[in-house]
Amino acid sequence: MNDRVYIHEIIDIRGHNRANYVHHMTANWSPNAQEDRDQLCYGVWALLGSTGAWPRVVNMWEERGWDGLAASFGGEAVGKGAQDPKLERWWAKAAEFRRGGVDRLMVPAPWTHTIEELCADGVSGAVYAHELVGVRPGAAAELLERAREQAVAPLGRYGWQLVGAFTTAMADDDEALLLWAIPTWQRWADGERAHAGDDDVVAWRTGVRDIVTSWQRVLLVDAPLSPFRTGRQPSRDDRTDWQE
Repeated sequence: MNDRVYIHEIIDIRGHNRANYVHHMTANWSPNAQEDRDQLCYGVWALLGSTGAWPRVVNMWEERGWDGLAASFGGEAVGKGAQDPKLERWWAKAAEFRRGGVDRLMVPAPWTHTIEELCADGVSGAVYAHELVGVRPGAAAELLERAREQAVAPLGRYGWQLVGAFTTAMADDDEALLLWAIPTWQRWADGERAHAGDDDVVAWRTGVRDIVTSWQRVLLVDAPLSPFRTGRQPSRDDRTDWQE
């Protein structure tokens, strides 16, 4: 059973700094966060601009449940501007690469695997389908269960693997996230075609319209040091001399 809590971030990038930003997050942030906060990098991805707003990055961080997240927040909100003073130079450098963003806290379905389990199983993708689904209040967990029962098998025929299923916390149980790992771009195309041409996939989507209020699917691509790509957490060996 997955008892973790996740931070999900959608980050707006300044100009042509997407590559700089994803490296700064994975190589220069994550090793410290692992040591100081017991926070793991779940994933860092570039959002493919043709499928959504751009330039953007999506980050997800895995926390040791609510208690672990509380300890992390308590360590962060101690300095000027509610920022850990020892990370002042890190924040300043990050500001060169990003303008802002929108974060949410997310709770996994009990059957969603942790990032350590996913890496141990060798789960990866050439591309990821990130589906943020609005539902009527109270129905987010139901959406995840219906996805497991009705979507995993038919989309699995096209290589789409449901690697993450989450509900948004601190809301009205009215938003869910489905994250699919897809092995090749052709398999993505096959799956997209199936949304209109495969009776079982069509039945999945039409069958949840009684609870769904909105649906946005965008495509993500792993950052070079993202655990889904490397099979490991970023380490101090990956760091650069950004503080100099």
